[in-house]
Amino acid sequence: MNESTSFADAMELTLVSFDDEDGGDVSSLFEGVLNEHWTIGPKVHGGAMLALCANAARMVVGGGQMRSDAGDGSVFGVEPIAVSGSFLWAPDPGPLRVATTIRKRGRRVSLVDVELTQEQKTAVRATITLAEPEHDVAPLLSVNPVVPLMTPDPPPGLEPIGPGHPMADIVHLAHGCDIRPSLTTMGPRADGGPPVIEYWVRPKHGSPDVLFALLCGDVSAPVTFGVNRFGWAPTVQLTAYLRGIPADGWLRVIATTTQIGQEWFDEDHVVVDCDGRIIVQSRQLALVPQAQS
Repeated sequence: MNESTSFADAMELTLVSFDDEDGGDVSSLFEGVLNEHWTIGPKVHGGAMLALCANAARMVVGGGQMRSDAGDGSVFGVEPIAVSGSFLWAPDPGPLRVATTIRKRGRRVSLVDVELTQEQKTAVRATITLAEPEHDVAPLLSVNPVVPLMTPDPPPGLEPIGPGHPMADIVHLAHGCDIRPSLTTMGPRADGGPPVIEYWVRPKHGSPDVLFALLCGDVSAPVTFGVNRFGWAPTVQLTAYLRGIPADGWLRVIATTTQIGQEWFDEDHVVVDCDGRIIVQSRQLALVPQAQS
């Protein structure tokens, strides 16, 4: 098994089969590996699986390019601008298969269905919308909750997850990512307000890219920590929007919630790059951890 800690290596896929014989939907099958470095506890990290699904979809729409509507023959980069995944079960680290079916190949927008399986059992079913994200243009309106609260770089003394860190035995992503959570924002707030969890994240090898930014849309500990509910909080559904291409530097992540119920809770991530631009927004529905006796 490949034991590399590189995120780029984790996203590698090998084409196994391709089917376009009936003239209908185009189907492809890939093989990949997510090793023990891309896990939370013993199970493969959900954000890493969605990023792998997004990469497969990006590969099958034509090498990451679509033709421009400008009529001049120009092409531009196509990225997974919306990723919606349902989690059926949590696989173990190891070999995985990713099957894709192109449902629409448009001039501006394409749609790909993806299934990630292990040992013929489906772990994730995802729908990926692909198009050109916005680049270095000012938005007409932006409500950015991250910039007023978080500096582009981690504050001095903020420890990365690693040996001796209280989260090191659970967050194995730290083998391939430099993850610096603000532990002071994880527990119940003294003022009784809702949880707001802050992270600074970047890959240990190379620069953050689109797929890494999508992973960061699921990087936080459960916001249920803010109401003293700890432990496994399995994600049932997660939708992420890619708003731009990240600059080379730290990604800042804030995780918040609207409601933590007795059984279900929602968790939102906003991922901002070092230039202060919103790169990824995500929302997930998950199960509240059991109360500890």
